[in-house]
Amino acid sequence: MAEAHQAVAFQFTVTPDGIDLHMSHQALTEIYLSGVRSWKKRIIGLKNSVITGVYPASPSSWLFVVIAILATMYTRSDPSMGLIAKIQEHLPSYFYVSCQTLVSAVLFSTMLWLLLIFTMRMCLKQLLSYHRWMFEKHGKMSNTTKVWVALVRIFSGRKPLLYSYQGSLPNLPVPAIKDTVKRHLESVRPLMDDAEYERMTKLSAEFESSLGKRLHWYLKLKALWATNYVSDWWEEYVYLRGRSPIMVNSNYYGMDFMYVTPTPIQAARAGNSLHAYFLYRRKLNKEELKPTRIPGTLIPLCSAQCERVFNTTRIPGEETDTVQHWQDSDYIAVYHSGRYFRLRMYHAGRLLSPREIEFQIQKILDDPSPPSKGEAKLGALTAGDRIPWAKARMKYFSSGVNKRSLDYIEKAAFFVSLDDDEQGGMADDPTRLDSYAKSLLHGKCFDRWFDKSFTVVYFKNGKMGLNGEHSWADAPVLSHAWQYVLSTDCFQLGYNAEGHCKGEVDASLPQPQKLNWEIPPECEEQISGSLAVAQALADDVDVHVFAFEEFGKGKIKRCRVSPDAFIQLALQLAYYRDQGRFCLTYEASMTRLFKEGRTETVRSCTNESSAFVRALEGVTQKRRAADVCRRLFQEASEKHQHLYRMAMTGAGIDRHLFCLYVVSKYLRVESPFLKEVLSEPWRLSTSQTPLQVEMFDIVNYPEYVSCGGGFGPVADDGYGVSYCALGDNMFNFHITCKHSCPDTGANKFGAQIRKALRDLLQLLCPNQTELRKTEVKRPEFKKDL
Repeated sequence: MAEAHQAVAFQFTVTPDGIDLHMSHQALTEIYLSGVRSWKKRIIGLKNSVITGVYPASPSSWLFVVIAILATMYTRSDPSMGLIAKIQEHLPSYFYVSCQTLVSAVLFSTMLWLLLIFTMRMCLKQLLSYHRWMFEKHGKMSNTTKVWVALVRIFSGRKPLLYSYQGSLPNLPVPAIKDTVKRHLESVRPLMDDAEYERMTKLSAEFESSLGKRLHWYLKLKALWATNYVSDWWEEYVYLRGRSPIMVNSNYYGMDFMYVTPTPIQAARAGNSLHAYFLYRRKLNKEELKPTRIPGTLIPLCSAQCERVFNTTRIPGEETDTVQHWQDSDYIAVYHSGRYFRLRMYHAGRLLSPREIEFQIQKILDDPSPPSKGEAKLGALTAGDRIPWAKARMKYFSSGVNKRSLDYIEKAAFFVSLDDDEQGGMADDPTRLDSYAKSLLHGKCFDRWFDKSFTVVYFKNGKMGLNGEHSWADAPVLSHAWQYVLSTDCFQLGYNAEGHCKGEVDASLPQPQKLNWEIPPECEEQISGSLAVAQALADDVDVHVFAFEEFGKGKIKRCRVSPDAFIQLALQLAYYRDQGRFCLTYEASMTRLFKEGRTETVRSCTNESSAFVRALEGVTQKRRAADVCRRLFQEASEKHQHLYRMAMTGAGIDRHLFCLYVVSKYLRVESPFLKEVLSEPWRLSTSQTPLQVEMFDIVNYPEYVSCGGGFGPVADDGYGVSYCALGDNMFNFHITCKHSCPDTGANKFGAQIRKALRDLLQLLCPNQTELRKTEVKRPEFKKDL
């Protein structure tokens, strides 16, 4: 119980001579320094709130306005047109006349300044509501858009903080009901025969003319009142109310560098990267991160999701889960060999250095103490069904030592798992990427804490990765932090010649605190039950990860084709060859052009894409001219880009229909149309992982590219596909499906994707007889960066 004694600031005992008081100087010092750090954070937050609140103006502009008004008054002119005199009449009479005049002028200047800020913000909001520029042809900008660009530059301000644009972002618009119904009918046409399509057309017309108008009225009412008419319902009903396991079904993963491992020492890799995570959190708290923008433009994206990256946990409930966020946490929770530890990341008021974190992590790795009874597989509760976990949490973890230890995990900045296995990337063996991805997606089903906002996993050979919980934010938000950590780890912090972190160790660092548990036999039975459910789910997942190095987005762009449209059409061709049919396809798009925006669906299987695939496969006619196929490809590509832009600008299909369905449930009315639409299976679910190009120099260091990340299949008989463009010469693909479906196979589908990519490029570049593989540098292991 030494850890418990260290945590007590003072103790006292009652003796015949009185009260004997024992004070711990070290504990009181830590409390004082923690309070100082907390107050510094509050002061910085207050300062940033003021700066963000007056943006796009600056606080110093207030002084400029005051001086300008006073200067005009000094010239005997009245810029207020009598308002200063009116203000002066209502001031207390005990002020001198000159003082009354000065105070009146300052008050008028302040009101004028606030009015100017409000006007600038409204102008910027209207400017950011203009989206016609997205639909103009590449390289051809209209005069209206040129004027718009100039105005955006003027009203955007200088040196914005992370949240500076939040007050200027427009609200997500509600599409017209007739437009949504029309687009839905168009999206399902290639999936239905004439009889099915006629039936769906009648359902759609009936819904649009009757119940749809009523539901749409309620939705427009919500849009007027709420900041975003989708996001809160999306978080609650899509994520938090799901009662099935979040492992595989909801959580996603991110992988390490593909070709290099900066150090083979597990504790050293943890030391650098954990330090980098807290540097990122410091920048996040100070709002020093630049606002995310659409690449190549000045257009900002919503940053609201960044608020819950750290100190966040999903809390299970019997009916619905909740997301709990704490303002601060100075420690992390660590799992190793069946034991849980609390590791403080600050000492003497400062963040631990990478070498000190490595030293502390090595202490945990060397700790010989066995796990408590029932502790080793406790994390399985977060991997199984939600209702049993909610009941167990209420019954066994609501008081005493179990509650205290669970609080340490849930209130930690994030969760760390020290894995005893070794995992590798391309430099070791390309086939090992599959087991690497599976380990990050579900692990052993009990060695991750799937409820935390994210879990960082460190393998025995120095590889690392993460598992992210999905309800609090979408993958690009966590991906930004992850790529910052990777670049900081290698290109800023580095390692010494032996592979250890640089720096010295303070000998007075306290020991990592091992958490204690009292798990009764009944709870152990529940843990075993959750583990059985999670293990069955994990065993059923088939994963295949591969790098496609024959060409990349650079060659596709030279063909004047959108790389994303190219890959989506390749996926349509691959799926058709794999299954012999088309399917409803989900591609994740973002709506962060709007305040609190999250995602929208791009339905990638279109009439144009299916016509192209049929033509290429010779279904419509046995021999089709290549120029006809190229024309159909171009039409399908342009259609896909149009749908993607529509989704980004708030004119998608699925979020609108989803919210109409939620309203119908609140009103307790049934809609056959909505019921059928919301039950359509997504047999091909796809997503593109963004790469923060400013963090990596892929030209000079092509080996330092991440493997990207992936997610589990959405449908039991479908595929989950995540892809990432790594520089101009390579793509990375993550494919998942389920072994229990006899018609799907991750390796099989991967082979079809490779063939489809080659065939499409061959179609677009008929004079290119041979596709030369891009030579990607595969260096030997580097100990010192």
